[in-house]
Amino acid sequence: MKKKLPIGIERFEELSQEDFYYVDKTLFIRDLLRSRGKVNLFTRPRRFGKSLNIDMLNCFFDIRKDSRSLFDGLAISAEKELCENWMNRYPTIFITLKNISSLAFSDAYEGLVYVISQLYDDHCYLLEKDMSETDRKMFNRILFRNPSKTELCNSLLLLTKLLEQYYGTGVILFVDEYDVPMSRGAANGYYREIADVIGLLLGAALKTNPCLKFAVLTGCLRIAKESIFTGLNNLYVDSISDSRFDEYFGFTDSEINRILKDTGLTQAKDSIREWYDGYHFGEAEVYCPWDVVNYISQLQYDPEAKPKNFWANTSGNDIIRQFLTKNNAGIKEQLSALLGGGTIKTQVNENLTYEDLTGTEHNFWSVLYLTGYLTPVHVDVATDEAEFKIPNKEVRLIFENSIAQWFSRDVVPAVLSEISTLLWNCDEEGLSKVFSRLLFKTISYYDYSESFYHAFLAGIFAVSPYEVKSNRENGTGRTDITVVDADNARAAIFEFKAAGSSEGLESKCGEALKQIADRQYAEELQEDSYLDVVCCGTAFYRKKCMIKIRKC
Repeated sequence: MKKKLPIGIERFEELSQEDFYYVDKTLFIRDLLRSRGKVNLFTRPRRFGKSLNIDMLNCFFDIRKDSRSLFDGLAISAEKELCENWMNRYPTIFITLKNISSLAFSDAYEGLVYVISQLYDDHCYLLEKDMSETDRKMFNRILFRNPSKTELCNSLLLLTKLLEQYYGTGVILFVDEYDVPMSRGAANGYYREIADVIGLLLGAALKTNPCLKFAVLTGCLRIAKESIFTGLNNLYVDSISDSRFDEYFGFTDSEINRILKDTGLTQAKDSIREWYDGYHFGEAEVYCPWDVVNYISQLQYDPEAKPKNFWANTSGNDIIRQFLTKNNAGIKEQLSALLGGGTIKTQVNENLTYEDLTGTEHNFWSVLYLTGYLTPVHVDVATDEAEFKIPNKEVRLIFENSIAQWFSRDVVPAVLSEISTLLWNCDEEGLSKVFSRLLFKTISYYDYSESFYHAFLAGIFAVSPYEVKSNRENGTGRTDITVVDADNARAAIFEFKAAGSSEGLESKCGEALKQIADRQYAEELQEDSYLDVVCCGTAFYRKKCMIKIRKC
């Protein structure tokens, strides 16, 4: 395939003019016009094509463009009457709020002023038309980034009025990623301030605005009406659970098959399904397009490239860590079930505010569902209860990495000093109790296999001041973990075993110590002048730990 893959391309015009590969979603235009509301909000997870779709809509309707060549040969071009009546027939306003993600409200506010001023600059030709002196002064203050708060909040309303006067027809408003400022505000302590401004800005333009033909907004979540869309009775919301537009966001299985055929990479289908499939939007099962395009691009240059986590680098995972820090046993138990390949059942709440995301367990699971971290197995419409699972391997790794970061950053440091003292003092009972206590705080997702316990101990010592060597060759074999305190010429060798019962812990400790001795794990350390080498036979049963220590 000669066409370039559109990695990071969110402008439809650029994609078409530069001949990028495009999965045709243009019938979205037809279906939107058939069943649109006055104000239409589409909520989907990040990186599922919202920005490209809304930019496509803007290209199609914008009266200042001639878009026939852009859509020539695409599915929408067969809708002759529709194209005649709608293509490039209406003035449009297109604004994206995705870059308003500052740490402080003042910076976010300035960012919004800048975005609106750029929008006015794009429509500065309106100044050539007669307008009232009041409107002209307000236009110029906004254009030169000096509006009052009231003027900023009424800027979209004014622009729709001026465009309607200029062109003599209603205006179509497009707002991409409308909720990003609120998301960042909630994360950085200025949610109420930014929600007030965005609510006033959108409310003025969307409520009873006679100059508005219709509006389309995209976002990750539907913000509760009482928070942003107060009094907006003409809002049509299409969310991740709705079926009407389900195939227009993400790639369907048939589209994946076509892409792989066109690129000559049909052999990658199983890997792509395992890593990037599993999302359910309405009745459709879809793949994450961002991941698929990135992975196929890598395969084109390196046929041996392995799938990896592309989505994690584009989406914040703070919501997972926020709930882990609450030490909620119920959530941790359900996360363990999910990571073990199981499912959970919970009620779904789609009417959230970013302030309340961590308010209840139901909100937590709802947010993870609405943002793509969970996918429904079954939904009971009557009770708003759903059964969820983790959609694919990529998302599973996001959970695992979030849990590992939380454990090493928030849990382990508080007990590192205690662990160090107990270890070098050879306090078997004390060390066993500390490790058991930590096991109760963490989340197991390897079915209590030796690999889980290995990762557990490696995670503990990874944030210690010691050098940690995992599966290092020593003597005639490989030690599970070696902890080296070079400053004090001492080291600890850990060998662990998984026991089948509480009663079997002690015998497993003995097996581990015998293995250390038989395979001479300590010999190399002693030859390197480590004067104090501690051998730790460590056994686990579920969330119980027993350690037996011998001087080597």
